[in-house]
This record gives sequence, structure tokens and C-alpha cells, in this order.
Amino acid sequence: MKKSINAWSVESDTNFEDMFAQIKKAGFDGIELNVDDKGRSAHSLSLETTDKELAEIKAISERYDLPVVSISTSLWWSVNMGSATQESRDNSKKLLEKQLLCAKTLGASGILTVPGGIGEDMSIKEAYKNSFDTLEACKNIIENYKLKVGLENVWNTFFLSPFDMANFIDSLNCEYITAYYDVGNTVAFSWSEYWIEILGKRISHIHIKEFKRNSGINSGGTWPDLLKGDVNFKKIIPALRKAGWDGYLTAEIGKTDDSQTWEDFYKETVELESKIIKL
Repeated sequence: MKKSINAWSVESDTNFEDMFAQIKKAGFDGIELNVDDKGRSAHSLSLETTDKELAEIKAISERYDLPVVSISTSLWWSVNMGSATQESRDNSKKLLEKQLLCAKTLGASGILTVPGGIGEDMSIKEAYKNSFDTLEACKNIIENYKLKVGLENVWNTFFLSPFDMANFIDSLNCEYITAYYDVGNTVAFSWSEYWIEILGKRISHIHIKEFKRNSGINSGGTWPDLLKGDVNFKKIIPALRKAGWDGYLTAEIGKTDDSQTWEDFYKETVELESKIIKL
């Protein structure tokens, strides 16, 4: 397993050149970039990012020997593939294709997507159908790119069990549609290691973060630093190995100590990831 970090975890005013230099120096093996609203940070991709800009980022990645491992996005919350509106669903297709283009150009193995749309005015049945149909309509694009499209488990009430997630992926019947599994996002209401047991070889990418329950399951909690919560990495890492997974652990975390320098935060994250991998 290798050590990676999401670009959201990097100081927002750091440009691409400096970010790759700092993350490489800290000891990471890779980095995940994000398609965000334009101007969210000095190292965000956007729907307006040009081929020329992507080529420049690729050159920086190669110069520092720090691969881009995947492409995430913050836009799935505003551009929803399960939406009741056709416009939103169409825009989600455009976002997915932009992510795939970024991933292909930058040499990443895949992207992160978020199905969903459940709410007071959208039933589970409708959100499921809309999300499924949107991804089904994108299969030709996905198969042309031949990159992994990882569906992430997030707090949107769409995947409430690993069986939900596995069945949804299997029903799409596409070798490139996979699970982008976040080990911290299930701990509030379940046990992450058991999800890995069910998802198995469907998993293409991993996010790591922590969650600390207030007391037990479904009791709320907080998001502490790595190895200070209830994410049982001692069981998660063996479960991933048993599933045959041996990719990048991408930390999706924030710097919580204002007295800590960014350089020290990056180095500490590398050290914590190294400990996790050895568990």
C-alpha cells in the first residue's frame, strides 16, 4: 500500500508547483486532485480547466515524480445525478466526463463520483432510479476512457449497507464502475471492516479519515486526527489485504492544530499513514 493525500488537505493558497514540491518532500507517494468551483483554491481543477493547463500540471507531476492517483470533486452536491431535474442530471454527466478527461490526461487510475439525491421531495426509489439511469447513460463514455469510476459512500443516506453498495455496482454491469470506499464515513452507524469484507474486489480506491463516536452506534461524533478515533485500522488493513487491494490510501483530512506548520502537518500525516499501513 502507498501513501497519498487529497489536495483539499493542502493549504488553499498553495499553487500546483509548490504543492507537488511540498507533498513530495513530505514523503507521500501520490496525490488526489479535485474538480471544484473555479477559484476555490490555487490548486483546484474546474470545469473550465483547459487541456493546456492539464498538460502543465502533468509536467509538474512528472518533474516531482509524484503521480496523480485519482480525481475527486466537490461538485456532486450541486450537480446531482439523482436529481429530479433533467438539467442537473445532464450536468452531472458533463462533470463525470470532465473528471475522466482530467484523470486520463494526468495519468490517474480513476475518479470519485457520488450517486444520491434522496430528500423530502425525492424518494429513495426515485433517487436510485435517476442515479442508476444517469450512470447507465454514461457507460459508453466510461468504457471509452477505460478508467475506474468509483462510487463513494457518503452521508447522503444512499448507501446504508455494504449490500446496497455492492448490489448497485453489480447491477450496472460495467467493469469500470467500482467502489471508492471511505473508511471513516461508515463508522457513525456501522463497522468499516465489515463493509470491506462485502465490497471486496469491487473496491478501486480508498479514502482514509477518522471518526470518534460520542458513545456507540448512531450517537453522533466528531472527526479527530488519524489514529485518534474509532476507525479500526487494525482490522481494516488486513481486510483490504484479504480483498486483494493494494493501492493508495488517500488521506482526506484537515489540519486541526493552528500552532502546527503545514510542513509538519504533511510530515505527520505521512508518519501516521506509514503506521496504518504496517498494522
